Amino acid sequence: MKYKFCWLYLVIVYLQIFSSLSVYAHCQLPCGIYDDNARVKMMLEDSDLITKAIKEIEELAKNNDTISKAQLIRWVINKEKHANHIIEIISDYFLTQRIKPTQKDYQERLAKHHAIILTAVTAKQKIDSDTATALHHAVLALLDYYPEEHLEHHHH
Repeated sequence: MKYKFCWLYLVIVYLQIFSSLSVYAHCQLPCGIYDDNARVKMMLEDSDLITKAIKEIEELAKNNDTISKAQLIRWVINKEKHANHIIEIISDYFLTQRIKPTQKDYQERLAKHHAIILTAVTAKQKIDSDTATALHHAVLALLDYYPEEHLEHHHH
């Protein structure tokens, strides 16, 4: 009985530790498989969903019924999720895999990518359509760096 308790305790601790860890990065290996444009498009979709969430939250906030309150909460959670996704793509993919100190325009690229993170954080903190629009435009500006290619994936 004593050993079963210890074993069970270790399993619970193990599950708590490892279930709380999340893997967000592209792969953090030099796999050579990148689709930069697809990731920008994913972030554009995220920014569109943030814009929609803000509109829905503003409308639902006018109501006092329970269903509207519940829906408002769901839209806030959805807005947070999509802002976090943008932050993850920028930090775990672009900043670790695609932005290199050896690039001629390194400082400019770094600043533009960092600005997206800051704007996404602001989008999480506020219910503001101007912030959502700024986020969308900041992500859209990355298409200059990552144009669409005819191949599904390109190797570097």
